[in-house]
Amino acid sequence: MDNTANEIREITMAEFFPTIVQMKLEKWRLVQICAVRAGEGYELSYSFAQRYHMVTLRLHLSAEEKVTSITQVYPCAFLQENEMAELFGVPVEHIDLDYKDKLYRIDREHPFKEKG
Repeated sequence: MDNTANEIREITMAEFFPTIVQMKLEKWRLVQICAVRAGEGYELSYSFAQRYHMVTLRLHLSAEEKVTSITQVYPCAFLQENEMAELFGVPVEHIDLDYKDKLYRIDREHPFKEKG
């Protein structure tokens, strides 16, 4: 395997949490979580690094579909999960340290939920 490779893996909801646990067991470091509007739902990207290799797990959700928090596996994810819940309206369940839409001082609820 190329030590400087980058990889994007499309995963399903059924694969999501088991893959997160496997990444932790293999000592992958969580780098970032990104949420964007995609059609009527969301595209979530969870990026991990190990040395100079990066893997991004890409998950597509409908607007009503809920995603389980990964804070039980990666505690540092709480800020990024609160951000995607508050700014985009992504329904994230069971966040350790859930700010309940009080992370930011913003003028309107879920400002990036609707496509502009």
